[in-house]
Amino acid sequence: MNLSIGIVGLPNAGKSTLFKMLTDQEVNIASYPFATIDPNVGVVEVPDERLEKLAKVGKSQKVIPAVVEFYDIAGLVRGASQGEGLGNQFLANIRQTQAIVVVLRVFRDDQVAHVEAKIDPLNDLEIINSELALKDLAVIEKRISNLESEIRGGSKLAVKEKKSLIKAVEILNSGGLLIELADESEVKNLQLLTAKKQLYLLNGEEKELSNKDIISKIKSLGGEYIIADLGDGDSIDKLISKSYETLDLISFFTVGEKEARAWTIKRGTRAPAAAGVIHSDFEKNFIRAEVVAWDRLVEAGESSGRDPWAGARSKGEVRIEGKNYEIRDGDAIIVRHG
Repeated sequence: MNLSIGIVGLPNAGKSTLFKMLTDQEVNIASYPFATIDPNVGVVEVPDERLEKLAKVGKSQKVIPAVVEFYDIAGLVRGASQGEGLGNQFLANIRQTQAIVVVLRVFRDDQVAHVEAKIDPLNDLEIINSELALKDLAVIEKRISNLESEIRGGSKLAVKEKKSLIKAVEILNSGGLLIELADESEVKNLQLLTAKKQLYLLNGEEKELSNKDIISKIKSLGGEYIIADLGDGDSIDKLISKSYETLDLISFFTVGEKEARAWTIKRGTRAPAAAGVIHSDFEKNFIRAEVVAWDRLVEAGESSGRDPWAGARSKGEVRIEGKNYEIRDGDAIIVRHG
């Protein structure tokens, strides 16, 4: 389960600069609208010192970190949902993602044009979410139209789905997002853009944020935010860390001579499902898991100078957990399966 995130924003907000920093890939960056004309996909390693320490004591031949997939699309503009600009044609590329990073321009630079001719992140946010909402409304209305024949045929499931979708339409028409309905199957199946968790990246320095109403607006929408100057290298780690926090994701580890590896799961995932992330057969044939906290495993390996698992077992640090155990952030596990 890799974390996948779509990057959206108005032209010249800093999306392509962010993408380049994230992936070190050469993308077309220019100080004019529509510089990004093709969707870009980059895979970024999740920085995690715990994995490096585990690999060292485990004498692992390979280190495989968790990764985040970032999808960068062309800048959205007012009217994108109706085909204006180039961003509209690429919105389908972020329907598969788990979350959206909305890049809002805070920085002031007269050499970089703003498509709305003013620096106003609150206005930019409203444009972006309006365009995402309009795109979702078109998808929902088409689905409702297709349901009508099923309803006439007496389908109770179609009636239930239409009721949920009408509720979604009402929320969008009132200026809201569909995050609160994200887990409802009728909404989930359509992969709607406004049902995805949002993380707002305010691109600039805090002193450049003259209007703090943007913060209140983000909170009212149930979103999270970071203020980051994209000239600062630490902004990437902040973004990835905040993304995990926003989606309530955690990492667990497998460690051996062959490899040390980090795996991404939702907080609260039970052991069999976590084992299934490693291999689908592990979930079906799960018997038990041997579990130890990552730092205890490192400590056992350092103090014993031998296989860290053997050292941890000799100290009584390794627990045997069954099917109801919820994997914790930082757990190292060995799956026992049939």
